[in-house]
Amino acid sequence: MSDTSEEERDFEEQLRELLSEDAYTIRPSPAPYPRIRRQGVVERRRRVAVAGAALVTLAAVPVGAFAVGGGGTGVADTATTPSASASPTPTATPSPTPSGPAGPATAEQLRDGITREQAVEGLHKCLAWERENVAMGARDSHLGKADEYRIILALNSTGDLNAPGDGIWVVAVKEQPTQIRLACNIKDGEASGANISGGSDRQPDSPPVVADINANKLYQQSFLNKGNWKLPFSWGFIGEVDPTVAKVTVSYGGSTSEAVLDHGWFAAAGTLTEQVTRNPHVKGYDKGGKLIYDSDEDETYQQVQ
Repeated sequence: MSDTSEEERDFEEQLRELLSEDAYTIRPSPAPYPRIRRQGVVERRRRVAVAGAALVTLAAVPVGAFAVGGGGTGVADTATTPSASASPTPTATPSPTPSGPAGPATAEQLRDGITREQAVEGLHKCLAWERENVAMGARDSHLGKADEYRIILALNSTGDLNAPGDGIWVVAVKEQPTQIRLACNIKDGEASGANISGGSDRQPDSPPVVADINANKLYQQSFLNKGNWKLPFSWGFIGEVDPTVAKVTVSYGGSTSEAVLDHGWFAAAGTLTEQVTRNPHVKGYDKGGKLIYDSDEDETYQQVQ
């Protein structure tokens, strides 16, 4: 055996010893209990997040992932001048029809000029896309039919470095037999991906207002765009409320808008014109106007992006 081969073998043995030692000496910082509990809730729920072709090309990189823990006080936004959505005027919720889902509680939940017909068509395309691209795999589709859903939000989507191309988001919920929240992205008239949550985020000890665990899909751009968002940016925010909640406000980028309460859900939206660093600030009030929830006091809510 040559001297070179022996030297390479000695080097490899030394490297393995060093790595072995590091494995015992390096210790990760302990995570706070709320973060551990929140993560456990997520893992117990059936969750499917399917992306379009552009996202698939970056599947090895966890870009845009939602950090489900966090706490502490809020950090000031860098944005100061985005537009706020107008306070909604409640209207009667349309009944579902054989051809499609129920509409939202108010017209304000259909943003950016998107019509109910466009939102319904998008949901149909999304369910068909999911059946074709997911149900053919390891699991059967349990999403059901479009007329079992209620649309709670529709707004423009902004393409970014992770998923190029602008389009629209359609967010719909289904309560029976299992709660499903479906956020579908439509680009060039075709479904390009879906984010699906099965089961409620609410737990027995949850606060009266619970932000949807994947709401960041609607109010953030890709991590690859951090510090350089495409603006203006149409954002949305959704979550669940219990019956004690009569009003929810969402502040984002220096502006505050009142969310719509829609059959146990809240939905808010607005427009950013400058980059932000803080996640939306959420407050909930009871019928008497008393503050009963503040995301700044919620240890399970992530304050900073």
